[in-house]
Amino acid sequence: MSGLTLLAALKAFDATVRAGSMSAAARTLGLRQPTLSAHIARLERQHGVELFFRRGRRLELTPFGHSLSECTRRAFRAEEDAMALLTAAGIQSQGQLRLCAVGPYNVTPVIKAFRARHPLVSVAVTIGDSRQVVESILDFRGDIGLLVHAVDDADLHCQPFRRQPLVVFACRAHPLAGAGSLSLADLQGQEFVFREQGSTTRRVFEQALARAGVSIRVHVEMGSREAVREAVAQGLGLGVVADMAYVPDPRLVKLTLAPPGLATHAHFICRQERRNVPLIREFLGAARELATLS
Repeated sequence: MSGLTLLAALKAFDATVRAGSMSAAARTLGLRQPTLSAHIARLERQHGVELFFRRGRRLELTPFGHSLSECTRRAFRAEEDAMALLTAAGIQSQGQLRLCAVGPYNVTPVIKAFRARHPLVSVAVTIGDSRQVVESILDFRGDIGLLVHAVDDADLHCQPFRRQPLVVFACRAHPLAGAGSLSLADLQGQEFVFREQGSTTRRVFEQALARAGVSIRVHVEMGSREAVREAVAQGLGLGVVADMAYVPDPRLVKLTLAPPGLATHAHFICRQERRNVPLIREFLGAARELATLS
């Protein structure tokens, strides 16, 4: 198999993995499906490997296919980065930036500042938990991630953004609603509504309670910040959230924690080798400027 033929076959394989089917991959590459299928069959035949388990119309990567897809993802993402670099040499940057975030509150101001400078760049945001954000960046499915904690990973560049004080909130009928300010000791025995295990806000708050020797009760867990807010509004318990992520509601009261100091810390991440890709560099620069101003 010549170099050009091998490259075409690898592109066909990589596009199939990304798209999830050969028909979708063929449309992405502008090929007829039989041509794309032939590329992959030739790759398997000439190298004596099996890349996919064929289960009817469904394709599933073999263990070898998984290993090869890690290589092709890196290779062809690098090709896209090179094209982005060449595009950025023009008058105005174009393209798409893929963001993965644990929530919208920190990332949207940076998007606004970034797009003011690069109005031709489209931005796609995916919301997930911390584990999903990190995996998306490491797997090249996202360009930049936003977390509310730092990460210690040699493959990731981690840029601090801002500190986020935590606040407690309650429905207006709650006995603590009129307190205004609370100490951790005031929360002894109180019922809370939390996000699922894995939430950084929950972890930071529970660690602070443990250090203070305060016990609370948690009988309701919700899958999103919005669901927690609604459960608290319905009187199912107290909630805790970063101050900037608190959404005012006539049914709710925000209570500050005293003494102050309990907080999470937002960070932007990207792969180390991609931090100077033009669009990524520009976005991180916008975040750095906003962090300086805040």
